[in-house]
Amino acid sequence: TLFLDEIGDMSLKTQSKILRILQEEKFERVGGQKTISVDVRVIAATNKDLEKEIEKGNFRQDLYYRLNVIPIHVPPLRERQEDIPLLCEEFLKDYAIATNTSAKRINDKDLNILMKYHWPGNVRELKNLIERLVILTSGDEIGAEDISRFLTRRPPDTPEITSDDDKTLKDAKTQFERKFLTHKLALFGGNITKTAQAVGVERSYLYKKLKSLGLLNGKDS
Repeated sequence: TLFLDEIGDMSLKTQSKILRILQEEKFERVGGQKTISVDVRVIAATNKDLEKEIEKGNFRQDLYYRLNVIPIHVPPLRERQEDIPLLCEEFLKDYAIATNTSAKRINDKDLNILMKYHWPGNVRELKNLIERLVILTSGDEIGAEDISRFLTRRPPDTPEITSDDDKTLKDAKTQFERKFLTHKLALFGGNITKTAQAVGVERSYLYKKLKSLGLLNGKDS
């Protein structure tokens, strides 16, 4: 099974290649000469209206009908509030396992705050918020005060930037990267390899970035 995420953002050139593979059930590696046969089930996901993208010329109609065999509509998180407690519990467990610590908890009363929020960023926004709460709150229980602090000041995915008038965009970016990577390193006990995997970059790139931000402190985990 091959999962293609955000297929609506795929370039027309790549769409053409995917369509050919699906039709012929074979492909050749880049630079290769051998034809490889494939037997694969494809699951594709997108947050775009592909029929509108077809009208705009951004998505191939033939690929759309090739993929649109059994459509599954996943409602936004605000329309399925009953999933929020289950997702929170799962995310809290995931971070506990990743950091080899005891899982924090949110009581049912405080979960109501999360269930009343509109979640413009859907599940990704919830996951980011839970990670932030785990990192930045003390104690074993995350309370209403902690949750409200992040939901009322700004959307959970928006970095906190100081309001210094002389700050440039580059300065603000550097400030956010330093805070973000400091938290991520702490989450994985200073292990650069695991941190790189978590933030989705190559280890060598992260090492250079940490060095430029002065976050290595002589360590090379």
